[in-house]
Amino acid sequence: MTVILVTGSAGLIGSESVRFFCDQGYTVVGIDNNMRQVFFGENASTKWNRDLLLEKYAERYIHHNIDIRDREAVTQLFQHYNTDISLIIHTAAQPSHDWAARDPYTDFTVNANGTLVLLENTRQICSNAVFIFCSTNKVYGDTPNFLPLVEQEWRWEIEETHPYSVGIDETMSIDQCKHSLFGASKVAADVLVQEYGRYFGMKTANFRGGCLTGPSHSGTELHGFLSYLMKCTMLGKPYRVYGYKGKQVRDNIHSYDLVNAFYHFYQAPRVAEVYNIGGSRFSNCSILEAIQECEAIADKKLNWSYEEINRIGDHVWWISDVQKFQQHYPDWNLTYGIKNIVKEIYIQNTSRWN
Repeated sequence: MTVILVTGSAGLIGSESVRFFCDQGYTVVGIDNNMRQVFFGENASTKWNRDLLLEKYAERYIHHNIDIRDREAVTQLFQHYNTDISLIIHTAAQPSHDWAARDPYTDFTVNANGTLVLLENTRQICSNAVFIFCSTNKVYGDTPNFLPLVEQEWRWEIEETHPYSVGIDETMSIDQCKHSLFGASKVAADVLVQEYGRYFGMKTANFRGGCLTGPSHSGTELHGFLSYLMKCTMLGKPYRVYGYKGKQVRDNIHSYDLVNAFYHFYQAPRVAEVYNIGGSRFSNCSILEAIQECEAIADKKLNWSYEEINRIGDHVWWISDVQKFQQHYPDWNLTYGIKNIVKEIYIQNTSRWN
């Protein structure tokens, strides 16, 4: 039996991973204790998504309500499946800048210590398995904010002659900048994943994502940009834009495109790799542009307000350069643009949100 182990399995990327690999015929073991509800409240609960997975994949999906910081419970799980585990997809995290500042201990133990628990069990029990970590572009801190940006009508942009005009690549420094405490805890995990690859020769990869999105997101104000924006548009809830005139730019990658990238890596793994991954120039938008898209698809006006002060550690402009990954895995391509993503979020959540 070949087992795919997914942490955060009821979240956006975790549940997409469950669906993808179950559809491929694998047995998927999920770890998720619904900490997202603890972080962001009842509306952010992932229970609905967990139940859908259990209903649809009863024969292939095995769910465990485990905290990734619980060394004994995680070790018992790894020992049970042992060398049948061929891939670990680690998506479980505390994902918010603002929340991390409120409770740094929980943020760090979940993001850094939890990752260490998973890495060490992989090394001790199934060292030939592939280990994929959902890192973040926030490991680069606020360094991108010092790029020479140009203000346009609806967005900030970079000069076309700049080396990063196609997107920011993996050569940008992650050092000597302001990360937010969330960014710092993810840096710690990111470097651990690299080190287990380099030091022990394990097949590890960091995927440093921009905005990860899709219809399975339990979006809230503090995390889940496009999902929460569409939810507010549909329900008439107030939405707040923080700083940068609402022209801050994000590239958005659909959860399917990201998990498909994981699959390509799994089929031909490498050691201690780092990839910037996101929508790139194929799929990106400013907040103002995203509001327009949501309003057009929902046929409703968003009730939004503006606050001058931006969130600490927030990027003014981020577009990922995905060329390194595409060079390593030329058969992989992005398939979802912004319009497709927003429309799918609307269609698949109409019954749940209304």
